[in-house]
Amino acid sequence: MSGPYMAHTKYHRLRNLIYALVRNIRLPLTCPDPDAEAAAKALAILRVPARRAAHCGVAKLSVDARHGTPVLVYTIAVTLKDEGEESALAGASPCVCYTQPPKFDFTTGKTPLTHRPVVVGLGPAGLFAALLLARRGYRPLVLERGPALDERIRAVEHFEKTGTLDPNANIQFGEGGAGTFSDGKLTTRVGDPLCAFVTGAFLDHGAPADIAWRQKPHVGTDLLRGVIRSIRGEIEALGGEVRFNTALTGLHTRNGALTGIETTAGPVPCEQLILAVGHSARDTFAMLHGLGLPLECKPFSVGFRAEHLQTEIDKSLYHGAAGHPALPKGEYQLSQHVSGGRCVYTFCMCPGGTVCAAASEAGGVVTNGMSLHARDGRNANAAVVVSVDGGDFDNDPAKAVAFQRRLEQAAYRAGGGNYLAPAETVGSFLARRSALELGAVQPTYPRGVTPCDLGSLLPDDLSGALREGLTAFGRKLAAYRAPDAVLTGLETRTSSPVRLLRDKENLQCTGLAGLYPCGEGAGYAGGIMTAAVDGVRCAAELMKNWGPMAD
Repeated sequence: MSGPYMAHTKYHRLRNLIYALVRNIRLPLTCPDPDAEAAAKALAILRVPARRAAHCGVAKLSVDARHGTPVLVYTIAVTLKDEGEESALAGASPCVCYTQPPKFDFTTGKTPLTHRPVVVGLGPAGLFAALLLARRGYRPLVLERGPALDERIRAVEHFEKTGTLDPNANIQFGEGGAGTFSDGKLTTRVGDPLCAFVTGAFLDHGAPADIAWRQKPHVGTDLLRGVIRSIRGEIEALGGEVRFNTALTGLHTRNGALTGIETTAGPVPCEQLILAVGHSARDTFAMLHGLGLPLECKPFSVGFRAEHLQTEIDKSLYHGAAGHPALPKGEYQLSQHVSGGRCVYTFCMCPGGTVCAAASEAGGVVTNGMSLHARDGRNANAAVVVSVDGGDFDNDPAKAVAFQRRLEQAAYRAGGGNYLAPAETVGSFLARRSALELGAVQPTYPRGVTPCDLGSLLPDDLSGALREGLTAFGRKLAAYRAPDAVLTGLETRTSSPVRLLRDKENLQCTGLAGLYPCGEGAGYAGGIMTAAVDGVRCAAELMKNWGPMAD
């Protein structure tokens, strides 16, 4: 076996180890080297000499300031040189437990495919579906409407500098999907054992080793790019094929089953298709709707990006410990149920990050957030959004998509064109002054911002809900009381507005055998990890029924 993915085989070993977790190691702020001291205490609790430890890593670090003087509280992950002995350490103390990644046994069908399986979309869902298929000998064909990553990065940088938008090469479309231009968060509330498969693949391809044990793992957009290239390299080395700049335009069916697809490069015979197009493939949604496939409205959210000084976020979270070199950049997640039954919440919080220009259609402004692995930018940002659902759109998927588009076009007009974004400071937004009263926080949106009445761009009930939510956030986190925090709009692509229905058992589209709706665009995921897991799940389901094509 050869190829770029083999350059990181040292990480392959990590995913197979058992990790002993030692919790509640408490240290004073005055400790000169708290990480090393916490590791030493963990080994002492385990009664393990340092020579037997392969690695000690920080799984979690927090601050306890409840009793006056703040203290650092660690959870340390320990692996031993003698694999498998960690389980014997579990009784060493009540604060010790251990975890072992599950083993995977993917079933392969006996009936060979007539044609190789096709994966549409090379975001996290499509990437991991194709990876599993390639590893099992299926040699998948992957179609991506956008370009390869290097060309995509150039297109995004050109757009940020000039305002010239390529509708197929932007923050939404191209190799790696929308997750490529993000914080690279792998945090998920989904307790699916397939998460370990995804983490293992990330490690195989050069992601930071600490994602194996950190409670809130993140890769960072700078490192994530190399990981994505490397995974694609493995797919190709194992016989898969990736065709860039090739979009799905139609489906061929017979007697309720898929027989082929149409693309911008011509027809492709296909009986098994994993559809992982992402949450912004509006033309694909329209095509599916036009074919009469079961598309329904799905809840999503709209709002804007809020930027604060990262130092103020740290002070709000760590109090007297803020600025301590051992502490990670402060992160938060806030939510508030407001009048009218809606929920206002923060989403995709990016410590030390920047606000992105995430448009994928001409004449619309879309914001998002990202940060590099170091998270060393001056500002923190997060989406502040309010929920909407099918009841807002007469349960019509076309109306839900049209709503997103109207908001983005209104933001474009309010920004003054050329993809400048409308912006307003929090104090102004709450007081309805329609002003950008800049202070310590300077906006990072790369195309530039225009002062605007952000509330006027949204329906009145949504603007009112966001004001009520922001006021409540200020009671929970001191940084949200800063009047010079900057709001940049609009954030409309929090998740797909539609769901393509699929059978719960075989994961195939209701009414069309051979079509597997997959990932965030199909309405079954939210974020890198859950999308990747759904890609693995759909590929595994396909493999249950079919074997690879005969040579």
